Amino acid sequence: MTQNTAPDWASVRRRSRAFAPAAFVFVQHGLAHTAGVIHGTEVVAVQGARGGVDRQPQHITGQQLCMGLRDLAIERYGLLARTVLEYWGVRSTQDFGVLVYALIDRGELRASSQDRLEDFFAVYEFAEAFGSVEVGVG
Repeated sequence: MTQNTAPDWASVRRRSRAFAPAAFVFVQHGLAHTAGVIHGTEVVAVQGARGGVDRQPQHITGQQLCMGLRDLAIERYGLLARTVLEYWGVRSTQDFGVLVYALIDRGELRASSQDRLEDFFAVYEFAEAFGSVEVGVG
């Protein structure tokens, strides 16, 4: 897909149904967290028409958001971060992208003309970013 090509919205809608509602909330919190880290503020690109905050947006790239979501997950859930994300259906950074684009499609977030769904592809591997938790008996 080139920058001038719109995402496959039907695919985004279909794929986004696999995620728990908590995953969408986590992405929204992660966007505010990442904006705070990068821009020193929690003002984010949220559409006001659907009940969100309507303020001056601070742009966050897909890669920056993935890193912020990783950090927030570790901060909130520690060693269980990967387990929590997988419970919500999130198994890759590409899944973060689908969540973001589903929120864009619903009018809850905005994208810049330079943003692409592919910006979220293979930013990091979950196994490396979150480590693997070995569960043993006894």
